[in-house]
Amino acid sequence: MPALVIVLAILIVAAAAWLSFQAKIRRRQEFFAVAARLGLEFSVPDPFGLVDLPFALFSKGDGRGCENVLSGSRHGTQVKAFDYWYYETSTDSRGGSSRTYHRFSCALFPIAAGCPRLTLERENLLTRLADAVGFHDIEFESEEFNRAFQVKSSDRKFAYALLDARMMEWLIAGGGDCAYELAGPSVLCATRRLRPSEIEWLLDRARDFADHVPSVVASLYPLQ
Repeated sequence: MPALVIVLAILIVAAAAWLSFQAKIRRRQEFFAVAARLGLEFSVPDPFGLVDLPFALFSKGDGRGCENVLSGSRHGTQVKAFDYWYYETSTDSRGGSSRTYHRFSCALFPIAAGCPRLTLERENLLTRLADAVGFHDIEFESEEFNRAFQVKSSDRKFAYALLDARMMEWLIAGGGDCAYELAGPSVLCATRRLRPSEIEWLLDRARDFADHVPSVVASLYPLQ
């Protein structure tokens, strides 16, 4: 009986690995089709070193990586979209270790300004707990916006210039269904892992964010 249990366990692990591999292959094939439809290049490995960009999301966890990268010109602008993941390692009481993976779909879109680092995301239980212990985010005149979003930046002047009434209204109306980070001449738009067929929506969301950046931002923070 113990031998049978071991054999069954091996078969289950092998089947799970095979299914995972097949899912990766299908996802890559779907990404390739999306890239062809949108006129973009597709690469399974990350050819750009995206995880080295100075975004907070890319510093989380004990290990991380990008894959399934779409890149090229869309509506006259150079864009990128990709799968991103990071893992956290935990150790049990017996000394065994395991990994917990967190997976995202991301789009990178240019901003015509030299932006200080800023993060903007929906308020949740963890962000409210952080506020409770003193890690407060930046507050704005709109209480509705303050209740819905957390904004963090070392440059408050930049945050107030970026998040004017028009931008806040757009975020509250639906634009805030992604998390955004700004650093230098780029905005990173991130959300839960999407189906490849939904990547076009993510690229459009990143473009909409860029379109709502007030013109004064480029004046106050010009490209170097």
